[in-house]
Amino acid sequence: MTGLGYTVPAMVAVLAILGWELRVLRTGLFRRPAYWISMAIVLGFQVPVDGWLTKLSAPIVVYNEQHSTGIRFPWDIPVEDFLFGWAMVTAVLLLWVRGGDRQERKTV
Repeated sequence: MTGLGYTVPAMVAVLAILGWELRVLRTGLFRRPAYWISMAIVLGFQVPVDGWLTKLSAPIVVYNEQHSTGIRFPWDIPVEDFLFGWAMVTAVLLLWVRGGDRQERKTV
C-alpha cells in the first residue's frame, strides 16, 4: 500500500458528495427510503458484474495494487469501486431530486 492513487480520490469523492448534500443541496435524499432501495438495487447489479470483471483468477480489469488499499470484498472487488460507485450514483440522484424540486417551484 504505497501510493493510494485510487483510494484517496475515491474517499474524496464520497466526502465531496456528502458535503454537497449536507451543506449545499439539502435535499433530504438520505432520509428517503427510495434512495436506500435504489442503492440496494445498484449493489444487486454491481456486485456480480464488478466481481466478474475484477476476479483475481481471471481478471478483465486489472488494478495496480500499489494504488489501492488492496482490500477486496466480496468476490475480489476492490473496496474503492464501491466508494466511486456510491459517489457517482448518489451525485446523479441528488441532481435528479434537485432538478425536480426546481421544477415543482416553477409550477407553483
